[in-house]
Amino acid sequence: MAVSNRKKFQKAERNLIAFDDPKSSISEQYRTIRTNIEFSFIDEPLRSLMVTSSAPLEGKSTTAANLAVVFAQQGKKVLLVDADLRKPTVDYTFRLNNYAGLTSVLTSASSLSSTLQGTAVENLTVLTAGPIPPNPAELLSSRIMDRLLHELQEMYDLVLFDTPPVLAVTDAQILANKCDGTVLVVASGKTEIAAAAKAKELLEAANAKLVGVVLNQRKQRDGSGYYYYQYK
Repeated sequence: MAVSNRKKFQKAERNLIAFDDPKSSISEQYRTIRTNIEFSFIDEPLRSLMVTSSAPLEGKSTTAANLAVVFAQQGKKVLLVDADLRKPTVDYTFRLNNYAGLTSVLTSASSLSSTLQGTAVENLTVLTAGPIPPNPAELLSSRIMDRLLHELQEMYDLVLFDTPPVLAVTDAQILANKCDGTVLVVASGKTEIAAAAKAKELLEAANAKLVGVVLNQRKQRDGSGYYYYQYK
C-alpha cells in the first residue's frame, strides 16, 4: 500500500472511532450524545436529523459520521446523507465511490436504488453527495428534495444529513427547515462565540429545531485525546 493510501486509510479509521474503537471514551461520548438527542424527542418521532457547524474544520462531518454509526449500532436502520454538495467528505470517510449520489438523484441522472451504498457498519447505509453541482442551494430547496426526504423517511428509521457550515452558505438553513432536529458542532478554542451565536440565530430564523450543541476538540484532562458532549 502506498504511503499516501495508508495515511488516507488511517485517517478514515480515526474518523470512525465509534466503529473502530467502540469501547473508547470518545465512542462513549458519542453514545451519550445519541441518548441526549433521543431524550429531546420523547413525545415525537425523530426521523431526520442534520449536523452542521458555524464554520469549516470544526468537526461536523466527523460528528455526523460517528453519530450515524452509534445510531446504527442501536439497531436502527440509518441512512447517512452527504448534503455538503460543495465539499463532500462522507465518501472519503467510508471509502466509497462518489460517481453518483444525492445530486444524481435530484437531477434524475441516477435512480435512488443505484446510488445507495452499504457500509461495514451493520444497519448503516450511505448516500454520497455525487458530482458537485453549480446550484447546490437550489437543488436542496427543490420539490424533488422534499419528495426524496419523504421517501427516505419511509425507508429508514433515521435519515442523518451532513451539511455545510451555516455561516458559509445557505444550504444548512434550507435543510434545517426540513429536518426534525439540528445539531450544531463547535470547536473548543476555535469557534468564536459570536460566530456560534450567529449560526444559532440563522438556524432559528429558518425554523430549525436546535436540539443541542456538540463541543468538539476539547482535550481530556490527561491529554490522551478529545471528548464530545451535547447539551440543550
